[in-house]
Amino acid sequence: RFEDPEFQVGDIYEKAVDFQEFGRTAVQAAKQRIIQRVREGERSKIRDEFSSRVGDLLSGEVQQIERGKLVVMLNKFREAEAIIPYREQNHREHFHQGDPLRAVLKKVEETPKGPRLVLSRADSLFVRALFKLEVPEIQQGMVEIRASAREVGSRTKIAVFSRDDSVDPVGACVGLKGSRVQAVVNELGGERIDIVPWSADPERFAKLALAPARVARVFSDSATKTIQAIVDEDQLSLAIGRNGQNVRLASELTEWKIELYSSREWMERGSDTPIFQPLPGEEGTEDNVNPRLSAIEGMGPATVAVLEEAGYRTLDDIMDLEREDFLRLAGIAPEEADRLMSIINELTTDEADEIVSVGAEPEDAAPAEEAEAESEEQK
Repeated sequence: RFEDPEFQVGDIYEKAVDFQEFGRTAVQAAKQRIIQRVREGERSKIRDEFSSRVGDLLSGEVQQIERGKLVVMLNKFREAEAIIPYREQNHREHFHQGDPLRAVLKKVEETPKGPRLVLSRADSLFVRALFKLEVPEIQQGMVEIRASAREVGSRTKIAVFSRDDSVDPVGACVGLKGSRVQAVVNELGGERIDIVPWSADPERFAKLALAPARVARVFSDSATKTIQAIVDEDQLSLAIGRNGQNVRLASELTEWKIELYSSREWMERGSDTPIFQPLPGEEGTEDNVNPRLSAIEGMGPATVAVLEEAGYRTLDDIMDLEREDFLRLAGIAPEEADRLMSIINELTTDEADEIVSVGAEPEDAAPAEEAEAESEEQK
């Protein structure tokens, strides 16, 4: 019990020892222990700081390039090890040591040396993070990106939803004169971005996702999560897209398998179901004299959303509007106002879908031979 009769087994005994009494080995051991504890504290701090920030946009500069991997020094957390693996890079971009960059935090990896931050510029999370940065409505939770699909360096589709009936989700993401979406496009090096409204109805969502092609009719099989989409002959190549890109991204966006048919192919199948029967909720009023806006050819979903938010739901509601009236609505560009005036004048009554698309202008339509081959492969 040493000098204290109350000292019990398990108690800690402290005794002052003059530092000069320590030998070289003891001093070195103490030094290593202190360094180890400091490093453990730094690792724990990094882990605590970033484990809840997956999906956030981080900025830094390229510190080193190792066998295709980018080592990044973060601006606000320089002691953290951050990398962009080769597979997480946009291979149309080329960075050099010292270049500033932004990337999304994809995950935090545990390594023998401690936590390592894995960043990405190729994941669709990067596009989401950029929109969150540019669109205040997303930051405030009023607008949400419900789904996204990306082929890095080429094209991205996102589906947006508004929690506030007074806020147009597509218009919010586009911004005044396209300023918001253009900022995202510039960061992505001109990658094309299609913005469509999200829908809980898989059939309607599939029609929106396949835009800019006009879809005549869709049928769904919930058991197999398969959508059969029928388009006119002149829309088939546009629906498929270059190398099947449009239908591939639409399938990824909706998380349903989409099978495309031309109207001729559908009729040859011997189906008794009319091709041009409107979907539930899209029927016109009595005798189709005053159809809903969504049933009018050329009236895209983004435009319909803007008009419905303003209280216009049928053809009669917009018949007496002038071009200036349309331009007062957020999300209606001058060329869109001109197109609306043309639709009203022609009194077209069939439905068509379009999307807001910004970025590089690749050839959307596949060649006729390629479209036919792609369609046959889907069977």
